[in-house]
Amino acid sequence: MTCKDALIVGVHTSIAGGLPGAVRSAAEKGCDAFQIFARNPRGWLARELASDEVRQFRDAREQAGLRPFAIHSIYLINLAAQDPFALARSRAAFRQEIIRGMELGAEYLVVHPGSSIQAPAEVGIQTAIESIREAARGLNLNGLTILIENTAGQGSAIGRDFEQVAEIVAALDDLPIGVCLDTAHTFASGYDISTEAGLRKTIRAINRSFGFDRIKLIHCNDSKAPLGSRVDRHEHIGLGRIGADAFRRLTGNLKFRRIPFILETPVDRERDDRYNINRLRELSNDD
Repeated sequence: MTCKDALIVGVHTSIAGGLPGAVRSAAEKGCDAFQIFARNPRGWLARELASDEVRQFRDAREQAGLRPFAIHSIYLINLAAQDPFALARSRAAFRQEIIRGMELGAEYLVVHPGSSIQAPAEVGIQTAIESIREAARGLNLNGLTILIENTAGQGSAIGRDFEQVAEIVAALDDLPIGVCLDTAHTFASGYDISTEAGLRKTIRAINRSFGFDRIKLIHCNDSKAPLGSRVDRHEHIGLGRIGADAFRRLTGNLKFRRIPFILETPVDRERDDRYNINRLRELSNDD
């Protein structure tokens, strides 16, 4: 089934030149939407946002008309950590991410559920649920929705199975909560979206777990790693193990096409963000 309504496409944009610069960069690349880290992703300490910077960012975004705008939580955060110090630090950092997301007017805040290390997955899931609830306690999220991203399942990471993601989302149903579906993670975790039959099977798995209504954002990436490898390595659209035909089917399917696509693809000498944006749009318009 195909629908030719315009696909909403964006990229993860660097904030190296400042927050307003990230908006301009996304607009110049022809994005409809965009995603950023709202702070330095490599450290625990985050500088406070100046009111002028927030205003300039919001004004730039309004002028560019980019929607939705998502923030990706820093990778250091482990909401399923079993070490008390790491857990407390992760919860505090995620609360800061929520507050920052509200300040900047983001629609979505994406977070990986984390890793339970040596504890069973069910313990990690419960810890992640408690972490999100604790981080959001007392806050009015005011239009911000927290999105749980499915993972490739490297190491002891939880969220590889759709059922695990669904369990977290269902337990937090009193909060604005949803799902960010990553195509490379989906494939690497064992859901074969590279074939027509595999996509149909994956759709059934989504319907049985969290459901399509919960998916608010798609991280659209091809995969350098093979099916079921549980290795998270992104590739340019159509050049990885998932392949161009799969993205043609994915973007042509009504269930997926209505959801905004955010690219987190590589940038190298041959291909950049514009290449992947254009390639995805080309594939989405193929008959």
